[in-house]
Amino acid sequence: MNTFLIIVPDGGMLFEAAGIADILTQANRLLPDTHPEAKNAPYQVTVATTQPHRVVHGVSGLNLLADHRLCDLDPTLPRDTILVTGKGLSEAEGSDVVRWLLQAAPSARRVVSVCGGALLLAQAGLLNGRHATTHWRLIDTLQSQYPQVTVERGPMYVQDGPVWTSGGVSSGFDLTLALVEEDHGFSIAKSVAQDLVMFLRRPGGQSQFSRYLLNQASDGPIRKLQTWLPEHLTDDLSVESLAERVAMSPRNFTRVFTRETGITPAKYVEEVRLSAARQLLEQTTQNIERIALATGFGGGLNLRRVFERNLQLTPTEYRERFCSKILA
Repeated sequence: MNTFLIIVPDGGMLFEAAGIADILTQANRLLPDTHPEAKNAPYQVTVATTQPHRVVHGVSGLNLLADHRLCDLDPTLPRDTILVTGKGLSEAEGSDVVRWLLQAAPSARRVVSVCGGALLLAQAGLLNGRHATTHWRLIDTLQSQYPQVTVERGPMYVQDGPVWTSGGVSSGFDLTLALVEEDHGFSIAKSVAQDLVMFLRRPGGQSQFSRYLLNQASDGPIRKLQTWLPEHLTDDLSVESLAERVAMSPRNFTRVFTRETGITPAKYVEEVRLSAARQLLEQTTQNIERIALATGFGGGLNLRRVFERNLQLTPTEYRERFCSKILA
């Protein structure tokens, strides 16, 4: 039996805690010879709130009734997993969680965070000397405030020994599936994902930046160029060619583009092409060479190098994990 405590600070996105609990409950249903509501079910999930009452107020206006107040729970009791879903709305609330974690962590098999919860783990010293990640908007904050932590930029989740951290919101679901896999094997985790219509297994190394999060410039020539790019992936997209298109010198174009989007033109072009290649791998049966040509990579070898550098997967491995079931 795995005792799984989910700590939910006030004012966050409640679907994080609810989704994680549902994933674990579904694992209980699928594991042989168990009943999800039985006292000996593989996962015994409880939710605790940081509030003086049991009601957790979500950012959406919805409320969640927790099983316990965190202050009522004995932190020294042995627990398999302690998971923190966020950092809370106030320093006082965060400090309460940190004090509790400091006492509870030595008795826990693993400690886990979702999104801003990594900041509380870091404040408690649980990330010292470890690799970790958090929501991409908090990456710089985590690194600057806790230099003793090796912050990984981009991964959906990171495991370093008994401590697991994940990126923003739904990446906590990927992490939870990984925990289920660690506890009960890939077959059970895969079945849970299929039943809940989730990705079968997004690897921790896959970037938490999806193709829909490519940095958008404000209105102007750079934004127009970004709109034009996806339809012209096989064109000459060198800095010189793009600069000419927006009537700028290459040097000024690079400076303006980087300022407005946060990344260089060359990196942006690579991301747009990579995004298109991912979509073709997911939704078509075209071979790798044809996809590489259609997305401007020129050949399968170049496409493979970009995939491995950005996603830590080959194009073939990506297709096996994420292609449409209709095509599988």
